[in-house]
Amino acid sequence: MELFATPDNPIPAQGQALSVRTADGVVLRAARWRPTTRKVKGTVVVVQGRAEFIEKYFETIGDLRRRGFHVVAFDFRGQGASQRLTGNPRKGHVRRFAHYLRDLDAIIADVLSGLPQPWFALGHSMGAAVLLTAAHRGGLPFRRMMLTAPLIDIRATEGRTWPFIVAGTLKALGMGSSFIPGGGETSLMTKPFAGNRLSRDPVRYARNADLAARFPHLAIGEPTVSWLWTVLWALKAFRAPRYPLEITVPTLIMAAGDDEIVSTRATERFASRLKGGYALIAPGARHEILNELDVVRQEFWAAFDAFVPGTERPAAPDAGEPDQPASSAIAAS
Repeated sequence: MELFATPDNPIPAQGQALSVRTADGVVLRAARWRPTTRKVKGTVVVVQGRAEFIEKYFETIGDLRRRGFHVVAFDFRGQGASQRLTGNPRKGHVRRFAHYLRDLDAIIADVLSGLPQPWFALGHSMGAAVLLTAAHRGGLPFRRMMLTAPLIDIRATEGRTWPFIVAGTLKALGMGSSFIPGGGETSLMTKPFAGNRLSRDPVRYARNADLAARFPHLAIGEPTVSWLWTVLWALKAFRAPRYPLEITVPTLIMAAGDDEIVSTRATERFASRLKGGYALIAPGARHEILNELDVVRQEFWAAFDAFVPGTERPAAPDAGEPDQPASSAIAAS
C-alpha cells in the first residue's frame, strides 16, 4: 500500500502505510503516525466521509500529531485506495451499510490495537454516521467521539418518501450497482470552486481538487442505487426517539451552518437527544469543516481541545524528533 503526495500536500513524515483485510475478505488501505511531541495523549482514529481518501486529511493528521496523538486513518471499502466493489472503480458502492462497520472493526482490531490509550474517534459525514451506528450497537472502544457535519439525514431527501420508492424499485430491477439517476463518474472534488458545496476556502479546495486530478484512482463519482438504498435505511434508524439516548460514548458534534449536503436541522434534533453529547454550529461553514477557512478550523480545534483530553505519558524515544522524510514504506508521486 502507498500514500501519495502533491507539492501542496506532502505526506506527513514518519508514517506507515498498511494493508488490512476485513472479516469478509475486503482489503483496506490504512496508515498510522506517531505524535511529534514528547508527551503522548492517546490515539485518534480518523473516520472519513463518502468518496474521501487518506490524503485529504494530511493537514488534519499533522494538527493531531502536534497535539500529542498517535493517528490512524483508513479508506472505506469502495473508495480511496481500498478495494473496489464494482467493475467500474468510479462508482461509490456498498451493498449493506453494516459492511462499513466491518471496515471499522477491522481497523480497530488490526491497527488500533496496541497503540496508546485512551482512544478517540474523529469522524466526518458518512464516517460519523458509521461511528454513531457502531456506538449504538455497543462495544465501541473510544473514550470520546468528535464528529463534523454528520450524515444524520441527506439534505436533498430529508423528510421525503420518494427516494425510498425510487431506490427500492431500481434495486428490485437489478440496477443496484448502477449510478443513482443523474449520477456519473465525475468526482465532486474536481468541480469548479464557484458554487461548490464543500468549502469556502479556495486554497484548500484547489489542493484537494489537485489530489483528485493527479491520482484519479483515489477518487470516485456519484454513489450507486445500492449505496443510496442502504444508507437511507441506516439514516431512518436515527429518527427513532430513543436511538440517541442509547448512545453512551460522549460525543461532540460540529455541524456546518451552510451545509447543502447533510441536514444541519436533523443533526441538531439528533444531538438534542444525546445523553452525553451536544452540537455546535459553525456559522457560514460548508460541509467540509476541516477543509474550511482558517476561522472555521480554529473554532473546530478550540472545541476539540476542550472536549478531547488525554492522559499524557512519555513518548517512545524517537517520537518527539523533528519530522524526517517519509519512511520507505510510503511512496510519494
